[in-house]
Amino acid sequence: MSSRLTIFFLLLLALGLIIRENMTKRPDQLYQTADGRIEMCLSCHTEEKLDPAHDRLVVGCSPCHLGDPLAIDKEKGHEGIVKNPGDLRVVEKTCGIEGCHAPDVKKVKNSLMATNRGILATLLYYWGEAPDQNGDYSVEKLLESGETSLAIDYYRKLCATCHLWKQRGDLPGFFGEKGGGCTACHFSQPEGLSDEEKKKIHPKIIKKVQTDNCIRCHNRSGRIGISYTGVYESENYGTPYKGGQMSDKTLPGDRYYLSLPADVHHQKGMACIDCHTRNEIMGDGTNHAHYEDQLEIQCESCHFQRTEDKELRTEVGYTRKGNPLTNIRQEDGEWILEGKLDGKKHPMNPAKDEICNFSGHKRVGCEACHSQWVPQCYGCHVKRDMTETHLDKLTLEETPGWWDEGRSYIRYERPMLAMWNDKVVIVTPGCQDIITLIDDKGEPDRQFNRLTMAAINPHTTQKQGKSCAECHTSTKVLGLGEGTVWKKDGQWNFSPIDQGIETEVGRTMPLDAFVSIDGTPLQHSSRAELRPFNKEELTRILRVGICIECHKDYNDKAWKSYTPETKCPVFKEE
Repeated sequence: MSSRLTIFFLLLLALGLIIRENMTKRPDQLYQTADGRIEMCLSCHTEEKLDPAHDRLVVGCSPCHLGDPLAIDKEKGHEGIVKNPGDLRVVEKTCGIEGCHAPDVKKVKNSLMATNRGILATLLYYWGEAPDQNGDYSVEKLLESGETSLAIDYYRKLCATCHLWKQRGDLPGFFGEKGGGCTACHFSQPEGLSDEEKKKIHPKIIKKVQTDNCIRCHNRSGRIGISYTGVYESENYGTPYKGGQMSDKTLPGDRYYLSLPADVHHQKGMACIDCHTRNEIMGDGTNHAHYEDQLEIQCESCHFQRTEDKELRTEVGYTRKGNPLTNIRQEDGEWILEGKLDGKKHPMNPAKDEICNFSGHKRVGCEACHSQWVPQCYGCHVKRDMTETHLDKLTLEETPGWWDEGRSYIRYERPMLAMWNDKVVIVTPGCQDIITLIDDKGEPDRQFNRLTMAAINPHTTQKQGKSCAECHTSTKVLGLGEGTVWKKDGQWNFSPIDQGIETEVGRTMPLDAFVSIDGTPLQHSSRAELRPFNKEELTRILRVGICIECHKDYNDKAWKSYTPETKCPVFKEE
């Protein structure tokens, strides 16, 4: 009896070996990819649906997720597997292999979205931990070294959820959906799924990056992502109430918002990638220090101006670095921009010669006139309490030092103007930090203040530009702050409303004031080349403000021959 059983088991074993051999020898039925490679993964993974270029029957599973493609059991097949192929920790073995996206890996790892170099260097400089804001820092180096300091601890715990080294899914809810290297952008999943449903459905890998993916990170700090769509993070009152309850207009992090006019480009259906270029977003391989170094797009690329002889300037269809924009071309003698997501054709309207080429506006940047509203977060009150712990977003470990952050107030109206090199730009409170430190015994340690104004392109462009009076008669727009201005004995005078904040190290300057009436800067600038208007410029702008009382329209003949020396018969002292 035992010999019969032995023979039976030997036959069964032989049958198993034959089946296994056939499975390996005849992969064309189930387990072979389009290029002829064996992928035993496909014996189990039969329902995943991806885009055509990354379909399981085209590339298989292992080129992206690693593991052992020849193993016939799950445990061995999953050895060394990675859930997210786009993670920058493994990307050279996955997305970046030869024949796929190898040239892009170096670019992405050097991009500002991966390094956060500008954020780190500027924060360290602001807080007195670096001699300038051009230091070579990166998230990757922080991960490798474990380096920390007061400023870096602040970054680790409050800022480090918006960079490409962040692992996707490492935190619950909205914050867990950020990051993931390549996946941060080239990722799409059906809306309305629960966390459990998301685990069962393979996300699509997309070439055409949707705006929602950009907004996932660009919704704090400068808030340019949500601003683009007409979302203004308001004061946290939850008004206007709805049905007697708090407003249902909320953002992640229990933030309320109001709906304001979206950027005109968004209103027309344009996505972020319709303007921003590949090298601008993914990087060009250079480890740039700041966003303006990596930036390529400019308004003149589409809304071209003409030279004095009415010929088109050379900027049309090209970036500020001279690279061609692939979705801009001429059709039937007219310039059009084609949407990269929907193929919609947008006519490119030229700038208005009579306004944009007006002699007094040659230094005025496009956004300075066409950005009708800008989020302005005044007074960043920061406290670190060493008696408690806080989650380090890089290491995902609780470490001593709980950070708490609040603000004095936030506004959107009358954004401030200033000078960056020779151009008038919009500025907003960059980091008006008022820092209080509590030691491990719960006692006050020290306090210091650093109030800074930063340049911004707010992404709230409207077709209609500001009126002359909105700039020339607003003390807040000019950088003086809210208040009253008057002229006496040939001199301009100003009385501010904001009187600053009393702190342990003294009273601050008014939070909405960048400059005094005599042209003295009152706050730091985010760049050495950025400054408020000087005394001469303030005088000239305010003088035009007086003339506007009578000469309200730019077509008024008074402006055709106007110079700063023009005498006014009404205001004799002018």
